[in-house]
Amino acid sequence: MEIKQILCRCDHTLLATTATWEDIRKICDDGMTFGTASVCIPPSFVKRAKEYVGDRLCICTVIGFPNGYNTTAVKCFETEQAIADGADEIDMVINLGDLKDGRDAELLAEIKAIKAACGDHILKVIIETCQLTEQEKIKMCHIVTEAGADYIKTSTGFSTAGATREDVKLMRENVGAQVKVKAAGGISSLVDAEDMIALGADRLGTSRVVRIVKDGTAGDAKY
Repeated sequence: MEIKQILCRCDHTLLATTATWEDIRKICDDGMTFGTASVCIPPSFVKRAKEYVGDRLCICTVIGFPNGYNTTAVKCFETEQAIADGADEIDMVINLGDLKDGRDAELLAEIKAIKAACGDHILKVIIETCQLTEQEKIKMCHIVTEAGADYIKTSTGFSTAGATREDVKLMRENVGAQVKVKAAGGISSLVDAEDMIALGADRLGTSRVVRIVKDGTAGDAKY
């Protein structure tokens, strides 16, 4: 697979709590230079980033991040604010406690509410796979599908582990045909990236792929 085919599936990500505007500006520059799908950044930087990149790059941000236990009303407000500021895509975190408690109807209602707040913008639902049983992962695939979200996403990158090949395969096999899969967290090489795509990931949440290309460590692959 050519490097550009991987890069165009990458949400080039910087969500560190210490990120500065200069850091965000640099990943926006990288996103535009290397043709990434988007940059995924904290909500407080969305307005400046969108003003900086204009229509040259999609801006993705996170909602209820990273723990997911904000109220639905708060998550909807965050979503509306992010979109007003210029966000093109929203990555929300589910309430894991609701899932563990079997509150399926509440999970479904929340995702539907946030999707409604997104309007025509893309919604990705982070289920934090490293915290779930296989049954819970499959259940979330069904709930995300029923809710009408655009993507199901493995991880925040802030918990105990990130995406695994097994989880990507499981999610692809259990979500509806209209739902895409985003693998995020722990994608540290081009081999990882290619494997995730081959297993069904439509997007990759990573900062390392662009870094590999910039550092010239991508071998003879083209971009």
